[in-house]
Amino acid sequence: MDNLRGKVAIVTGASKGIGAEIARQFAEAGAAVVVNYASNKSDADKVVGEILGVHGKAVAIQADVSKSADVKRLFAETKTAFGRPSILVNNAGVYRFAPLEEVTEAEFHRQFDTNVLSILLTTQEAVNAFGPAGGSVINLSTISSTNPVPNSVIYSASKSAVDTITKALANELVGRNIRVNAIAPGMTETEGLAVAGIEGETARNIGATLPMGRLGRPDDIARVAIFLASNQSAWLTGERITASGGQR
Repeated sequence: MDNLRGKVAIVTGASKGIGAEIARQFAEAGAAVVVNYASNKSDADKVVGEILGVHGKAVAIQADVSKSADVKRLFAETKTAFGRPSILVNNAGVYRFAPLEEVTEAEFHRQFDTNVLSILLTTQEAVNAFGPAGGSVINLSTISSTNPVPNSVIYSASKSAVDTITKALANELVGRNIRVNAIAPGMTETEGLAVAGIEGETARNIGATLPMGRLGRPDDIARVAIFLASNQSAWLTGERITASGGQR
């Protein structure tokens, strides 16, 4: 599989979970991959090591993508390492489920800065970095953006904003040959889910209640990302692809 050969991709929040798997599969598909991380250098280096170990191309670059200066540096270091990027995956995200009574200004800004503002900042840089040939921007949403569960008001609202940003920027940037799409995963087995206590038998029991009989895996989402990053999806922009095994 080499349908991303010769391309340069930036994957934000790629030190673990879905982002890490997207980085691995992009590299396997032939892309040179920037594994972005905010603070977890050891996990980011591990992902890079795995990619280099199978003769792929990757580098880890630290940047808090909710900060403009960090984003500018991320793109500058990407160009130095691999040249002009043409793929941006906005995967970085944070969450905290809590009832309305526990909502604070600080938590609102923490989630919206990382989940929403970061997409605007990175896409601003991508517009200039991609050049006249354009490229593909892929935003990570969630099924909770349209079907929120209790105690998820900030997180679900932030991801609903991601859906709207995707559509708005798809219309705005189409004349620059830049496609903007989103992936909305369902419940997916990641480190974050394990931290929430959903793993092992608990995860299997929940998965058994879903239409396809299991929870999602990071590779399920990564394969959709490869499709959206490649020329196979050249006629798609402004789309939100639900990758949930039938979960709604």
